[in-house]
Amino acid sequence: MTDRRLRTVDLARLAGLSTQQIRNYEEAGVLPAAERTESGYRVFGVAHRQALLAYRALVKGYGPVTAARIMRTVHEGDVPAALALVDEAHAELHRERTALRATGEALEALTREAPAREAPEPAGASEPVGAAGAAASRGLRIGEVARRLGVRTSTLRVWEAAGLVTPPRERGTAYRLYGPAEVRDARIVHSLRRGHHLFAQIRPVLEELRREGGSETALRSALAARAETLTARSRAMLAGAGRLHDYLDAVG
Repeated sequence: MTDRRLRTVDLARLAGLSTQQIRNYEEAGVLPAAERTESGYRVFGVAHRQALLAYRALVKGYGPVTAARIMRTVHEGDVPAALALVDEAHAELHRERTALRATGEALEALTREAPAREAPEPAGASEPVGAAGAAASRGLRIGEVARRLGVRTSTLRVWEAAGLVTPPRERGTAYRLYGPAEVRDARIVHSLRRGHHLFAQIRPVLEELRREGGSETALRSALAARAETLTARSRAMLAGAGRLHDYLDAVG
């Protein structure tokens, strides 16, 4: 529309929204304050339309909460603070992308270590028989896991304190019991630590493997899907920032 005076219903139709949503946006500061007629009806203009388009574009990349904060800050007259919110969102996206890249690198290192991890146990390392074997079937104690990995028990405790391995405790004795999943996690941590990966890089690998049921193939697919999501978000953020730029230019 070229008419500079828009009713609530006009603005709602332009954006495919309800009139109540338009009223909510104005009350929340997403739109600049509207003029009122003598009878109390809101009157909007082209600036409100541009603000609405900017907000809806920002939502796609920054999410509704951050988008609303950005627009509200603009309408409070603090453009530098609004731009700081934009910068903060881009910085967070960069951190996510960096963490994703680190996880991917750790996964590649883990894949290269796979033959060593999957090698047969050395002679004498098989499960004992009899009562000892029955106990082992319920889980291995920390000393046995340390011996198999060639690390100190104190190292396993450090990994546990960091949340990388989470062995349950045996009822009655409170001894740590490493089941197949915990032994797998310990092997993964051991492999990645030998590659000088930090705990912060190892933790996402373990979390994703647990989420995907321990499949490195599933984890690889999940990382690829997340990378695509981040790329889409980045493009949406660029589009939203462009709309915001146009709006700021229009309102001076």
